[in-house]
Amino acid sequence: MKKKEKAVVIFSGGQDSTTCLFWALERYEEVVAVTFNYNQRHKQEIDVAAGIAIELGVEHHVLDMSLLNQLAPNSLTRPDMEIEQEDGDVPNSFVDGRNLLFLSFGAILAKQLGARDLITGVCETDFSGYPDCRDVFIKSLNVTLNLSMDYNFVIHTPLMWLDKAETWALADELGAFDYVKEKTLTCYEGIVAEGCGTCPACKLRQQGLDKYMSLRNQEKRIGETS
Repeated sequence: MKKKEKAVVIFSGGQDSTTCLFWALERYEEVVAVTFNYNQRHKQEIDVAAGIAIELGVEHHVLDMSLLNQLAPNSLTRPDMEIEQEDGDVPNSFVDGRNLLFLSFGAILAKQLGARDLITGVCETDFSGYPDCRDVFIKSLNVTLNLSMDYNFVIHTPLMWLDKAETWALADELGAFDYVKEKTLTCYEGIVAEGCGTCPACKLRQQGLDKYMSLRNQEKRIGETS
């Protein structure tokens, strides 16, 4: 595969964005990661993201988005709020405008760096109902960014139609399974790797891992008996 020139990855240091980072490293000559500080509940993700970027030799930027914390009070920006989800409702961990702002500021950075490709780990399969993770939103924003800066961006979403088990499978295909499992931070309580085990992010991650490991073990058994 001939590598493209340069891409910017929206990077939190979690399972999804780290898988996307490995995906980008396989496809681009130069990869830049950008992380956003919005005084999030799990603020350790900034340090985790920086550490991963150093280990993988990736240029890393951290942008101040603290205004988002003031504008969008919720359980990810207020540690005193319990993470909750009523039946049929979007969880109160949804941060209004987060992906809109992250991708917009990521695009501004990308243009300054001469990059046209933006990569984000949003997903419409296991997305907890977040409206800014939908494919239709990404496509709409892609057009808006291009028009707003008269610059031909392409937003890539490698995980858009994958569930969490398939995301683990992709990490495995990229040779990054153990790295993603042991080094990333998905937990809302800021605990690396397996996390707290009880928050919605940890449960979703573990359910996907259990499903993938079951499928992988099943395939291994079939291979041994064939």
